[in-house]
Amino acid sequence: MDRWIMKFLKHFLQILILCVFFMFGNWLHEFFQLPFPGSIIGLVLLWAALTLKVIPLKWVESGSFLILSYLPLYFIPPIVGAMNYGHIFIGKGLFLIFITIASTILTLLTSGWISQFLAKQSAKKKERLSCKL
Repeated sequence: MDRWIMKFLKHFLQILILCVFFMFGNWLHEFFQLPFPGSIIGLVLLWAALTLKVIPLKWVESGSFLILSYLPLYFIPPIVGAMNYGHIFIGKGLFLIFITIASTILTLLTSGWISQFLAKQSAKKKERLSCKL
């Protein structure tokens, strides 16, 4: 029983930390009238805090995995809602499959190209730094 309580408290505190970043991002959005959603601002702040090692990853890791494990549940209502508009999709099945495959390939190619470009830039920067030493 104690183990279950400790696990619950650990997840609760980690999710609480994530919620604090979310609420702080929303507050910044409202206070400064920023054009980005508060949730994105909070996400960027969390990323910065993790990158700068202000907070260790272990403080939010298992709580974030818990939240991510329930993420597919958020996609069920839109899919069920789309089923009400089946008459719109009738006769366009092959076209929708083509669009899905083409957009997936385009996304893969674009993200691959960008990651290769950034990797080359990073390698060039490291090479320049090593030559200066």
